Amino acid sequence: MSIKELTKVTIIYYEDHSLELKHDFKSYGKNAKGRVIIPEDYKQGKSILAVCLGEITIMNKAGDRIIAADLAE
Repeated sequence: MSIKELTKVTIIYYEDHSLELKHDFKSYGKNAKGRVIIPEDYKQGKSILAVCLGEITIMNKAGDRIIAADLAE
């Protein structure tokens, strides 16, 4: 698989032991139907909520205010 065949994505997920919404930027190949193939070892311990095309900027996400309030106390 060459670099031309890789698709850059943003993966939005929760880790199994946390309710903090997280994201990663990755580049993966696609299957014959055009779906990005995320390796099983990456999926381990995660609940993937969305796979977005390209590198997106998340300005605010669920839980940000809860974490900030906990730090203020």
